[in-house]
Amino acid sequence: MDLDAELARAVAPLIGDAALSVAVLGDGGAPIAAYGDTRTYDTASIVKVDVLAALLLLAQDEGRELNGAEHGYAAAMIRRSDNASATRLWQVIGGAEGLDAANARLELTSTAAARAWGLTQTTACDQVRLLRAVFGPAGDSALSAGSRAYVQELMGKVGADQQWGVSAAGTGWSLKNGWMPRTTTGLWDINSIGRVLAGGRTYLVAVLSDGHATKEAGIALVESVAGAAVGAVSDAAR
Repeated sequence: MDLDAELARAVAPLIGDAALSVAVLGDGGAPIAAYGDTRTYDTASIVKVDVLAALLLLAQDEGRELNGAEHGYAAAMIRRSDNASATRLWQVIGGAEGLDAANARLELTSTAAARAWGLTQTTACDQVRLLRAVFGPAGDSALSAGSRAYVQELMGKVGADQQWGVSAAGTGWSLKNGWMPRTTTGLWDINSIGRVLAGGRTYLVAVLSDGHATKEAGIALVESVAGAAVGAVSDAAR
């Protein structure tokens, strides 16, 4: 079964004028299925999961737990998508160079950090690789069991106003969303990454997109694509 072809058939008719990429990894051992993964996208706030992973790797290397301030910043950054907290932790990890170094360990091969963290460039497949480091088999991740559990906990408790996106594809979600209007065009970047449960299986899903006239239109498209993508990969696995 060509998972990429099945995914394309499911999501291509939905996209319209926006640019969009989606990647899905099921728990059955199949490879990542991807559509539109030929270019990079601005991360916007989904990079905050990556920043947290980098912070936890730093703490692991130093043989310590996060301190009280770091816990506070991490919770605000993931649960409320607080930008000031993200900027503070960005400084702690060493900025763009620190994120790139962490991503090499996390096996993200197509992500390049930018000086402004929200402009970091990434692909849907790389975001699924990041999710696999957080939610996949423990032995396959540079993150410790405790670090993985911490990221999972925060992603499962995002604020009520941010529980959109890949959550539309299933239940038992853990996610992080990103949204950003571009000053040059007035158009929106809308991204969503996370884990969902559907049909008794677990799926890691990343949807990246830009070129939306409004935030609401972008969210609607991301949700419809996430649902169609998980459905297509689920059907192909049967």
